[in-house]
Amino acid sequence: MKHLVAKIHPQDNVLVALTDLPAGTPVTHDGVTVTTTEKIPAKHKLALQFLAPGDPVHMYGVLVGKARLPISVGGLLTTANMQHATDSYDEHSERRASWTAPDVTQWKERTFMGYHRSDGKVGTANYWLVIPLVFCENRNIQVLEEALVNDLGYARRKSYQPQTQELLQLMQAGKTVEEILQTDLHSSETSQQRPKPFPNVDGIRFLSHEGGCGGIRQDAQTLCGLLAGYITHPNVAGATVLSLGCQNAQVSMLQDEINKRSPNFDKPLFILEQQKIGTEEALVSTALRQTFAGLMLANQQQRQPAPLSKLTIGLECGGSDGFSGISANPALGHVSDIMVALGGSVILAEFPELCGVEQELVERSVDTATAERFSSLMKAYGDSAVAVGSGFDMNPSPGNIRDGLITDAMKSAGAARKGGSSPVVEVLDYPEPVTKPGLNLLCTPGNDVESTTAEVGSGANVVLFTTGLGTPTGNPIAPVVKISSNTALAQRMPDIIDVNTGTVIDGEETIEQAAERILDYVVRVASGEEVAAVRHGQTDFIPWKRGVSL
Repeated sequence: MKHLVAKIHPQDNVLVALTDLPAGTPVTHDGVTVTTTEKIPAKHKLALQFLAPGDPVHMYGVLVGKARLPISVGGLLTTANMQHATDSYDEHSERRASWTAPDVTQWKERTFMGYHRSDGKVGTANYWLVIPLVFCENRNIQVLEEALVNDLGYARRKSYQPQTQELLQLMQAGKTVEEILQTDLHSSETSQQRPKPFPNVDGIRFLSHEGGCGGIRQDAQTLCGLLAGYITHPNVAGATVLSLGCQNAQVSMLQDEINKRSPNFDKPLFILEQQKIGTEEALVSTALRQTFAGLMLANQQQRQPAPLSKLTIGLECGGSDGFSGISANPALGHVSDIMVALGGSVILAEFPELCGVEQELVERSVDTATAERFSSLMKAYGDSAVAVGSGFDMNPSPGNIRDGLITDAMKSAGAARKGGSSPVVEVLDYPEPVTKPGLNLLCTPGNDVESTTAEVGSGANVVLFTTGLGTPTGNPIAPVVKISSNTALAQRMPDIIDVNTGTVIDGEETIEQAAERILDYVVRVASGEEVAAVRHGQTDFIPWKRGVSL
């Protein structure tokens, strides 16, 4: 049944409006009725009690801010009358939260059809990578893409060229600017896809980036670690790497990082150095031959059954709204708990969006060393943000604020629900790889593309991405499942949304039911069903740069 408001935790002193509430609307929760004193837009919060300046505001059972101005009972919480605040936490706490694993009987025998690699990992896709070690090679990467993609049947993007031709015809026919602006153009046609000579290869992915040189050596080392994470990833069959030769990110550095992640690395890997080879033609022709040969080898791989424990799921959010923390994110939390109970791995990242829930994560850590590493990375990250004139309190975007997430702590408390309730088995610093089954915390920015890029580099072979406002984010090698927090978004942007959990807000299903529906979809995606981001050719890749340019 559709409700007007929701109270997320018994200790909360605010309610969430599930629909627009005009001023003077009486709302009841747990036998307590309050009347709105002003319009409360859907997704925003209203006070359950009078809040004087300095009074705490609690949501999800944690402190998410303090009143800066008086807020009446039934009044709207805004950035004007409320400010960010969080509780302090004890990083040395010896308390360890208990965990009861969910019943996973129905999932134990489920399998997905994946690509089995020699190191025991299983891919949900089979890609060939073409990577630059330094930004100087980005143009050559583009030349290779132009040479390979269309003829091998991997062109995915829609062509809007027919609409441009239509506009030219209108101008040549003497139409005015006003007439052209009012003209409805014909629907764009999807570019014709040629037959694939390599049916077992999902695609060739061409990465580009702005790093590799001109910065501190640590940035080059980190970039090589990230690229090594992609090359050794189970969704990758092999790679072609272009190096200029004189950059900070040396070939030897990349090879060391590959060996760290995969000591017995045996995938096809072709590395070409332009300053040694000479002309562009020689470089590109050699790269074309080697990449084509690599595709022939990659095409020998075939999907075979694998247990769900071979999945490593990245948990991500972007364009979050006031419903994300009460529909999509907790549904992902239940998926996370199921995956952990099955012996799989999950990755919770975006450290700026864990601000305010540190104590919970400390107490969920399997041991003191894990808790202390989490605390250390959180504090170092927060201090570095302050040092450049920012801070975690500045994390919410204008879109977040407009749709009800008015403090970072409020946003974080909802975002953290993606991680469920299982123990934290390991804390990783970017771009370290996942090595343990269970819930892993990965230090990344809150920027959704940088964080998704990092999660995949650490081993995620599927990413579950919640959104309340809508975002097309994808990844070059891992399917990114886009999950809407509200039905209106799913209806407004059906071309980018894969799963709708607005059904929870609408009272049509429980969080647990939504989670089971998501996991069932994940199994299909891991077996090769295409998500929206893959259909659109959305292959976002942004490495996180932590140092300065020199």
